[in-house]
Amino acid sequence: MSEWRGIFVFIEQDNGELERASLEVLTRAGELGRRFNEDVLGVLLGHELRDMAKESSRYGADKLIIVDHPDLRHYNSDAYTEVMTYLVNKYRPRYLLLPATRNSRDLAGRLAVRFRACLSAHVIMVDIDEKDRKLITAVPGFGGNIVATVVCTGGKPEMATVSPGTYEARLSDKETTIIEEAVIEDVLKSRRIELVEKKTSPMPDLSRADKVVVAGLGTGGDLELIREFANLIGAAVGVTRPLADMGIIPRDYQIGTTGISLRAKTVFVFGASGAPHFIYGIRDCGTIVAVNTDREAPIFENCDYCIVADLFDLLKALIKELRGGK
Repeated sequence: MSEWRGIFVFIEQDNGELERASLEVLTRAGELGRRFNEDVLGVLLGHELRDMAKESSRYGADKLIIVDHPDLRHYNSDAYTEVMTYLVNKYRPRYLLLPATRNSRDLAGRLAVRFRACLSAHVIMVDIDEKDRKLITAVPGFGGNIVATVVCTGGKPEMATVSPGTYEARLSDKETTIIEEAVIEDVLKSRRIELVEKKTSPMPDLSRADKVVVAGLGTGGDLELIREFANLIGAAVGVTRPLADMGIIPRDYQIGTTGISLRAKTVFVFGASGAPHFIYGIRDCGTIVAVNTDREAPIFENCDYCIVADLFDLLKALIKELRGGK
């Protein structure tokens, strides 16, 4: 296994839009690469990649492998799996890191089966053991109330998907070599399909939002006032795990160890008790304002301003004030 060297990082994009969480993972990989003398290779698949390649090369990779093909403009499970399998077989990286987004989680699972590799999913810490160089990760369990340390002991590459917001994407002055791979059509093995673009509002990147309004179980799933308040102050909306479990809102909006970690300057938390797995998701935020009817709620031990009140009454008063008393 000594021939398996280096750290692969899958840089996710879709239709020309980079997934920010990929750059967070790339930054962390750069730190590990410097510590353990491992080359860091970013992998970017897509079409018309010049601008995305330029942006991706600023986050600490030693090399950036790009595969430009029209069939890769949008994520396609079969095509992306075939191309990544080809690249892993060619470059033989010991470690493969991906963001824990919908598409990358799908890709990671398929690659883990292909290579019979160890895969730690949705981790909130990734490191390398000083002694035997095995990949070490921290994985939340039981709804996020405990965190288990996982050591990869299976085949290669050793893999992990990293929760968005776990690390901060930071620019690097390292010079990155760009390698253009011409993947043959037989490798793609993809069916061309017609894509119909829906007219929907873009989903906000909560891990980058400056202001976030979080709804907890105390809202009962009624988010009308939450959304109105958030709109008035220019904030994104997130939820605790119970609301995501209820299907009130997609899991892309879930805050905590099994969701997204925030780095917002200001967070308003309405009706959340303050379970440990949720607190993890707001630990790096600036000012936290919490509203709960229970003055003994654990959330009050982890915020800057504590308001004991009915959240709906308070929201109505805040909205009226923000609307100039109307």
